[in-house]
Amino acid sequence: MSADRLRTVEEQLAIVLERVRPLDGTRVPVAAALGRTLVEPLRAAVDIPVFDNSAMDGFAVRFEDVKDATDAAPVRLTVVGDLPAGSPLDPPIGPGEAVRIMTGSAVPSAADAIVPFESTAGGLADSLGEITVLAAPRGPGAHIRRRGEDITVGGELLPAGVELGALQLAAAAAAGVDDVVVARRPRVAVVSTGSELVTPGRPLERGQIPESNSQLLAGLAEGAGAEVVLRLSVDDEGDGPARAVVEASALGADAVVFSGGVSAGAYEVVKNTLAGAMEFAKIAMQPGKPQGFGATDDGVLLFGLPGNPVSAAVSFEVFVRPALLAMQRRTELHRPTLRLPAATGWRTPPERRQYLPAAIDRSDPARWTVRPATAGGSGSHLAGGLARAEAYAIVPADVDVVQAGDTVDVMLVS
Repeated sequence: MSADRLRTVEEQLAIVLERVRPLDGTRVPVAAALGRTLVEPLRAAVDIPVFDNSAMDGFAVRFEDVKDATDAAPVRLTVVGDLPAGSPLDPPIGPGEAVRIMTGSAVPSAADAIVPFESTAGGLADSLGEITVLAAPRGPGAHIRRRGEDITVGGELLPAGVELGALQLAAAAAAGVDDVVVARRPRVAVVSTGSELVTPGRPLERGQIPESNSQLLAGLAEGAGAEVVLRLSVDDEGDGPARAVVEASALGADAVVFSGGVSAGAYEVVKNTLAGAMEFAKIAMQPGKPQGFGATDDGVLLFGLPGNPVSAAVSFEVFVRPALLAMQRRTELHRPTLRLPAATGWRTPPERRQYLPAAIDRSDPARWTVRPATAGGSGSHLAGGLARAEAYAIVPADVDVVQAGDTVDVMLVS
C-alpha cells in the first residue's frame, strides 16, 4: 500500500480481527449469565411444557360427553375433582363427569379437552357440584398444551455464539437449565492521554478541559460484555502509555484502549512511546482517520483511538467492539442497521466513509427518518451532541452530499 493511500475500514478491521484470540469458556449459573456469550449450545433439560396442561380456567372433560353441547341443547356434568396449579393428582373421569381445572394444571389422563368457564352457564361462581355446558370445544385436544410441543429434552434452545439476554435466560430456566457455558469477559484497560485533561468537576484553568473519554470508552466496553480492570489518564510527556500497558498486563488485561496521542502532532504520546508494538495508519473514514493498533508479545491487544470524543466513540464501534465480541466468540460482530430516509441534508467528507452521530425521528411509525444529532454534523469535538445520538448514519466514501429524502444506512447504538 502506498504511503498516500488511505486504508479502508474493512482492511483495518481485518488486521484487528486477525490478532484476536478467543477467550476460554466458563460455566456460570443462569442467574449470573446476563449479557454473556454462549460458547456451547444451550439444550433443554426438561420438556416445554413439562406435561400436558390446561390453557384455560375451566373443566377437564371427555370430548365425547360434550361434543354436541349448545345453548339449545346444554349438557350437564358432575364435577368430581378440583385441580389447582401444582396439584399432583390425576383424578379419574367417567362418563358424564368433569374435573374443575385451573390454567397450567396437569390435565387428567382421562380427559381429552377443556371446557372454559365462559362456555358454561354458571362459570366460576357455579363450578362445583354440577355444571351446564353451553358450547362444545372445537375438538379433542381443545385448550390443552401438549407436553414438549415447544421443545423436548436435549433439543437446542440456542446455538453457540449468541448473547444471553433476559428472554434467552428465561427460556433456559423454563427448560430446567441451571448453568450455561459462556465466554470469559474480556478484561479491558482504558487510558486517556492529554496534558489538558482534568477530572470532571474540578476548576478549569486556561487550556484545560474535563476528561470524558475514559467514561465513554469504559461504558462502551462494558456494553460490549467486557470488564474494565483499569481506567486512568496520562499526560503528553514521559512514558505513561508504556507504563499503563505494563500495569494492564499485570491485571490480566486482554486489551488496552488508548484515546489521543495517535495523530500527527508534536506531542503524540502513544505514537512516541509504543511505536514498536503498534502500527499507526490513516483510515478512509470520518471521524476517526488516525488509528493505532498492535499487540504485546503476550497477546494483549493495543488500540490507539483519536482523542476527540466523537472520533473515539466511532472508532470504538468500528474496530474495538467487533474485536471484543470476537474474543467472546460472538457470531454477529456488528450492530444492527436500518435503511432510513434523511430528514434533512448534510455535507460529507471527500473520499472517506462518514459516520454521522444521528437521531431517529419516530413520530410517524410508518416512516422513520434520520437527521444529524447536532447542528455541527460529524464534527469530532462535539462531545455534547453524543448525548442525543442513538445511531450513526453511515455514508459511503463516493457520496458527495446527502440530500433530504436520500436513503442512508443507519447503525443503531442504543
